[in-house]
Amino acid sequence: MNTWRNASLAVTAAALLTLTTACGQEQGGTSPNGQAVGNAAPAQQPAESGYGSAGGGYGSEAGKEAAEPKEAGQLAVQETKKLGKVLTDSEGFTLYRFDKDTANPPKSNCEGECAAIWPVVASGDTTAAAGTDEELLGEVSRPDGTSQLTVDGWPMYRYAKDTAPGQINGQGVGGTWFAAAPDGKKAAKNADSEGVAEPADPAGLSVRKDPELGDIVVDGRGMTVYRFTKDSAWPMKTACTGECLKKWPVVAPMAKNAVDGVTTKGFVTFDRPDGIKQQTIDCWPIYTFAGDKKPGDTNGQGVGGTWYAVSPDSKLVGATK
Repeated sequence: MNTWRNASLAVTAAALLTLTTACGQEQGGTSPNGQAVGNAAPAQQPAESGYGSAGGGYGSEAGKEAAEPKEAGQLAVQETKKLGKVLTDSEGFTLYRFDKDTANPPKSNCEGECAAIWPVVASGDTTAAAGTDEELLGEVSRPDGTSQLTVDGWPMYRYAKDTAPGQINGQGVGGTWFAAAPDGKKAAKNADSEGVAEPADPAGLSVRKDPELGDIVVDGRGMTVYRFTKDSAWPMKTACTGECLKKWPVVAPMAKNAVDGVTTKGFVTFDRPDGIKQQTIDCWPIYTFAGDKKPGDTNGQGVGGTWYAVSPDSKLVGATK
């Protein structure tokens, strides 16, 4: 009888331990509400070797076909901590240039599998970013007959592993790919010097010292990150759906190496019931606020007594309970 009781207690204890640690597992798992959790896969660290030439392979990406070139629309300039000003498309995705291309005359040397990893930016109806020289914009005809955007002669690309606006995962890949500055140069200090490349700013989440709120979490664009008190971390659930998401967009999943100064405890992907994948910290779903128009805004703080900025250890900032 004692043997049976001891075995029963052991099984119960093991089950309880599994439940209380599932969300925080480093290698991923399943949350108590049946949602898959684990390290977000979309934004992985780029391969060190890069893509040496148009005819070579690129790690596990080899064999992919290039997507139809997409226009950039209204170009914009993003200010980054380590790279300074970076050129982006209308959706905030970083534009890149390739050292094996040429600017005079403009020529692309990225085709086939290379163009699957580095999607071509179509020229089309592109507008210069505010405050930049529109005369620097041009186009080059590719071997397949499509027209590619150039900036000061350099063909422009996106990076397939940039899965959210503001990411710069392609910076320095293979020592040949660099984020583009607004004038077409490399967006890195001294990056145009032979063999010198400033490392990318990988922070998809980082910390900003707000004069009123103190240390708060911001996304890769510098926008304040929030939590909703009606959500729960255990079990992981969201109370912001439908129309709510228009005001409070989810923070997309990212890799842990895209975080600077923010806890990675419970840093997992929340597979929401509506099919959207959302980043969590300490198992809490995180959001930005549509009412924040520029980096540094905290207009979402305290809205409805339920929305609050997040501290680097995932706590609510300024909440009374």
